[in-house]
Amino acid sequence: MRFWTAIGLILVLSATGLTYEIAAGRVLAPFFGTSLLTWTAVIAIVLAGFSLGNALGGLIAERERGQALRTVRAALIATAVLAALSPTILGLVYALGARGTGGMLLAVFLAFFPASVLVSAPSPLLATLAVEARPGREASSLGLVLAAGSLGAILGAVLAGFVALPLIGSAATFAGCAVLALLCVPFLRSGDKGGPGHREATRTFVSALLPLGLILAATSIIGPVCRFESGLSCIDVARRGGEVSLYSDGIRQAAERVGPDGAPDDGSERLVLPYTDWIWDRMVMDLGPAPSVLFIGGGGYSLPTQLLSSRPEAAAIAVEIDPLITDVVRQNMPWAGDMIERVGYDASSEAPQPGQLGIVHADGRVYLNETGHRFDAAVMDAFSSASVPAHLVTLETFEQVRRVVHGPVYVNLIDAPDGPLARGTHAILSRLYPHVVTVRGPLSSRGTGNVVMAASSRPLEALPTLPEEYERARITPGRAFTDDRGWVGYR
Repeated sequence: MRFWTAIGLILVLSATGLTYEIAAGRVLAPFFGTSLLTWTAVIAIVLAGFSLGNALGGLIAERERGQALRTVRAALIATAVLAALSPTILGLVYALGARGTGGMLLAVFLAFFPASVLVSAPSPLLATLAVEARPGREASSLGLVLAAGSLGAILGAVLAGFVALPLIGSAATFAGCAVLALLCVPFLRSGDKGGPGHREATRTFVSALLPLGLILAATSIIGPVCRFESGLSCIDVARRGGEVSLYSDGIRQAAERVGPDGAPDDGSERLVLPYTDWIWDRMVMDLGPAPSVLFIGGGGYSLPTQLLSSRPEAAAIAVEIDPLITDVVRQNMPWAGDMIERVGYDASSEAPQPGQLGIVHADGRVYLNETGHRFDAAVMDAFSSASVPAHLVTLETFEQVRRVVHGPVYVNLIDAPDGPLARGTHAILSRLYPHVVTVRGPLSSRGTGNVVMAASSRPLEALPTLPEEYERARITPGRAFTDDRGWVGYR
């Protein structure tokens, strides 16, 4: 094998491995969410697979050369099959009852560990071939082997995060990894072109095309994990009865009432999710007739739409990190979509405008750090899967909120009634504001539910009623999250 052929194969397989690893973290989100724990599990298990694959690959490289090449070709074919099937395996393990941290670890191991082992198995043999191809230049050859592996990892990370996942989605990204692995097979041959080794490699490649094609066709029939997918979100929209709901990573984020024709319901009670009812009732009681409100987390844009529908002179700016969510809302959520079409504008560099819905596609923390605008109130309702992003629930974040907001702050969480996220967030608000009230909603089968807080420098008058099944909550004093020691996600 020529030196640069070996180097090229090392680069391609390294890129394939890193693309596969990042896609694994993305496709895991609809089933187990996105958190420090899920990404830790993916990185640790996939790297363990790479390590074992390299160790086994070293043993393979010591075999007779023809046998080693045949084994490596088989490993790449198996890599292609398993990479294509990874999302299906993950969904199957989840359907069979994998839940919680233990279930998540099991699902990651079964879905992603085998392919991680196999994709790295050819590397020792390729390194050996590269070094042997330049006698007397072993040191520089080894350096280029290591550089190719690192460069491939960089290319794989960039390809996954900036190109593949945002543009074609996770299922197609896994299929692409399968194709790349298979395309390496014909190059793993011994002897001259046209010789027995070359013909054997070609036959192996061609014989693998049909079964892999059938697998890819079957996975395409099953359909993608997400109806709409970006590099940040796996989004679905579902209509049941008189409601249309927006889901992100399998979590219901917003809902609207609609009529039989799919148009917005003309009834006065347009807010569907009870936590939005409570926040809106608080806003009615706490704010004046034309407030300027900052919404961190656009989601379904229900509360900004309610604000501008009820108080036309109010101003709203919604900071939503994922432009795809805004597009999906515009096309599928008739009430909020109509509001965005009529009064929405790009507020990236604009001040709040009365009667207008400013939209900023940016990270909420970045916006808070950089904005020079001031607001009468803020709603913190940003989610990544089922949890608040850790960097948006720290003392430093809410110090920035207090800098730009001179009125009350409303915070929506999902946690156990007195869970660690609720305790840490309550500790932050209690440190910064003298008046904090908390309510909680009904619990899911997992023992979690909405925990909603309001914090203000002025006394907060009690609401006369609460949403159905909601009650006031007492939160045990806890440690305030900081940028240094923050929320790590559900265990």
